[in-house]
Amino acid sequence: MHSSMTLSISGSNLKIQNIYDVAIKKHSVQLSAEAQKKMQASRQFIEEKLKGSVAVYGVNTGFGALSSVKISNEKLVDLQKNLIRSHCTGVGTPLSVEQTRAIMLLRANALACGHSGIRVEAVEKILEFLNKDVIPVIPSQGSVGASGDLAPLSHLALALIGEGEVWEGKEIVDTAQMLQRKKITPLELQAKEGLSLINGCQVMTGIGILEIKKAKKLCLLADIAAAMTLESLKGSRNAFDALISRSRPHRGEITTAQNMRTLLSATSEIAESHLGCGRVQDAYSLRCIPQVHGAVKDTVLRAEEVLEVEANSSTDNPLVFVEEQKLLSCGNFHGEPIAFQLDFMAIAMSELGSLSERRIEKMTNSHTSMSGLPIFLSQDAGLNSGIMILQVTAASLVSENKILSHPASVDSIPTNADKEDHVSMGTIAARKLCQINENISHVIAIELFCAAQALDFSRPLKSSPHVELAYEILREEVSFAEKDRAFYKDIQKVKILMESDRFDFILKNLDI
Repeated sequence: MHSSMTLSISGSNLKIQNIYDVAIKKHSVQLSAEAQKKMQASRQFIEEKLKGSVAVYGVNTGFGALSSVKISNEKLVDLQKNLIRSHCTGVGTPLSVEQTRAIMLLRANALACGHSGIRVEAVEKILEFLNKDVIPVIPSQGSVGASGDLAPLSHLALALIGEGEVWEGKEIVDTAQMLQRKKITPLELQAKEGLSLINGCQVMTGIGILEIKKAKKLCLLADIAAAMTLESLKGSRNAFDALISRSRPHRGEITTAQNMRTLLSATSEIAESHLGCGRVQDAYSLRCIPQVHGAVKDTVLRAEEVLEVEANSSTDNPLVFVEEQKLLSCGNFHGEPIAFQLDFMAIAMSELGSLSERRIEKMTNSHTSMSGLPIFLSQDAGLNSGIMILQVTAASLVSENKILSHPASVDSIPTNADKEDHVSMGTIAARKLCQINENISHVIAIELFCAAQALDFSRPLKSSPHVELAYEILREEVSFAEKDRAFYKDIQKVKILMESDRFDFILKNLDI
């Protein structure tokens, strides 16, 4: 079901929230009058060039290492179709429908900038597919992230010309049959249009933007988990004093310390119970929450800023500048700006999970936590193993993330007969980030489950209002483990809770 909301794109007005709305909520999209005017002017410029005998890359020449081959005007349509078909070389699991919708919107917006020299009809065809929910099947692997996301975007373009496959629910069906049923006419490519449809970084950017949304929520859920854990371990609130973050005023540190003060309140019955415990300071996994969580948030927000710039950029080659009467070959299709940010996000999010795992360990290890909690949070340890292996699962996921967070962008391999001799691997960075976020979701779910179990050992003493509310939300789905059970079901239930809106009442009081 499509939303009644309609987004008008101009090439320069796209916000991150717009991309979420179109990709996830299925808001409809139209091309603004301003964009149509810019596109018509740049198309006219290209058509004037075609009247001459000068070779123009991508318009009347071959591509990449074949750019020196001049193509006659009567073969220009075949040239564009051949380009799309030959570049459809993607492999692997298809991208999700939501990811593909984001990619389609971003590609349409890049072309709406008016620097590509293609017809208005080409962008309107993308939007028609999007609005009628005809979503191409795009394999996730095969892009090196320079000269654009060539292979995956070619699968998008292939559907536009009536070939390849599209989604029908969770099934993959033939594009031509779907277009016939929906009464959609395939796009007839004209000069330069095939190239313009596939030159750009919209695959890595679309995937990355959707992962930013997940990452921002995970950061706040990690704050909630950390507050619950701190209380269960009888930790100190002193590390979250505003004076500390004011003395090192990174935005993320300031907001995280504020979040912890909001979540924990000034004190609680649990806090009052250990005022004279004599412990001088907590382990880093508790004391350094503002510094680590805060640095992660700063990284995510920086990535969001860069990817929003990218979402409103021209990434074609060559680019048309009508007022200056220039047609310039360039490298705006190179994915390095996005690749760096997604790699840095992968590193940062991996650290969010790493700190969470250390807090889980503190709750399971009665020898080091000094909190009075029973070993493995078990009432009858020995007969029951308790949450022993929940920490092992978290450790496994955190170690997997260490491997996945190796930067994709430090690698490059020459392609296209060494014409494209340096590439970004940004789409690999985006795909790795998806798995890292998924792993972290499970780690935080484990911490939330363990923290609720640990808080039960402090009863009848209560924590702060927000921590108690989080505890109650969890207890609606997962009960106290009096004895051993198959805990994978509990992890899954908590993860589903995290992905729902059940924590929103708490989240709206927090800041990233």
